[in-house]
Amino acid sequence: MGFAGWPERAFTFYEGLEADNSKAYWTANRAIYDADVLAPMEDLLSELADEFGDGKLFRPYRDVRFSADKSPYKTAMGATLAKGGYVHLSADGLGVAVGYHMMAPDQLARYRQAVAEDVTGEQLRRVIAQVEGRGIDVVGEEPLKTAPRGYPKDHPRADLLRNKGLITWQEWPVEPWMHTAKAKERIVKHLRAAQPLQAWLDDRVGRSDRSG
Repeated sequence: MGFAGWPERAFTFYEGLEADNSKAYWTANRAIYDADVLAPMEDLLSELADEFGDGKLFRPYRDVRFSADKSPYKTAMGATLAKGGYVHLSADGLGVAVGYHMMAPDQLARYRQAVAEDVTGEQLRRVIAQVEGRGIDVVGEEPLKTAPRGYPKDHPRADLLRNKGLITWQEWPVEPWMHTAKAKERIVKHLRAAQPLQAWLDDRVGRSDRSG
């Protein structure tokens, strides 16, 4: 049948999980998760694959080994797209992002070098302005207080040098269109509008060549 949005039960499922994050709740409501949360996301990823690459779902289970919070389940579903993109579903609604989330050390070194150089750095400025002009926020993640070591504190792009990640982000509260195929239209619109940022990052930073 194809992607037709997420039923209202998908959002109430996560409301319930936030209130009772237990194996008992999960087991009792697993059928709702499979039919109304997971299946629509799988349909969506299948339909996005030709343009944005294969999708990868995050596991619903939390890694609690080193966490004081022993809640066993994530209260949101996340999925990435191979060519760039992230889709997020929770009780609060729908979110979509593009970019590089928390770059690895080798990526961060290449990013800073590209930002520091006038040609590529000013190109990024223009890309950000272009994307923001389309009504999409561009967010620097975990910025340092000042320019990183090795770069002048008064560098003209110090604000960009400080970032450890750079992404677009857009989110919507639960609305009736999320229960329809229009949800895909909103997601695709964001992914396409944010492509200039993804392209700059792919060209100037690229994938990490190490796991650190």
